[in-house]
Amino acid sequence: MALLPILKYPDPRLRAVATPVEQFGAPLFQLIDDLFETMLASRAIGLSAPQVNVSQRVVTIDVSGKGDDPQLFINPEIVWKRGLGLVEESCLSVPGVVANVKRAPELLVRAVDRSGQPFERELSGMLAVCVQHEVDHLEGKLFVDRLAFLQRFFLRGKLAEASQAPA
Repeated sequence: MALLPILKYPDPRLRAVATPVEQFGAPLFQLIDDLFETMLASRAIGLSAPQVNVSQRVVTIDVSGKGDDPQLFINPEIVWKRGLGLVEESCLSVPGVVANVKRAPELLVRAVDRSGQPFERELSGMLAVCVQHEVDHLEGKLFVDRLAFLQRFFLRGKLAEASQAPA
């Protein structure tokens, strides 16, 4: 396994839409293992392949932050969302920026697992929020894109600092 470098805002590669996974085998399994290792070493609760410059629809999540509850979503799609609330978010690709974002506290996600088997799961709470955040990455979106103009305006100094952070 290896720690992977994380792309930082405003790197244009973060804006690319990731391609679906079609091949299941050793390269994908290595990517998954490396994503989990990088996520845990970074003390994060989620990481997507585009954040490490791999344009594939792969998301790793562990809301425990300790490796106790690893979750894998390959080619995830959100089928439905229920409700709306504010949640405090941050992102490894936008270091130093924390803001409240509107997210659904409940959703149904459809994805495939490590062996290529499809599944659907109803999610709630932090896991649902984290899936939405990571699926945004697969679509080339960052959580700061979901902020209102005034929020982005007030965060402009932090965003400028994030854009100067070393890669």
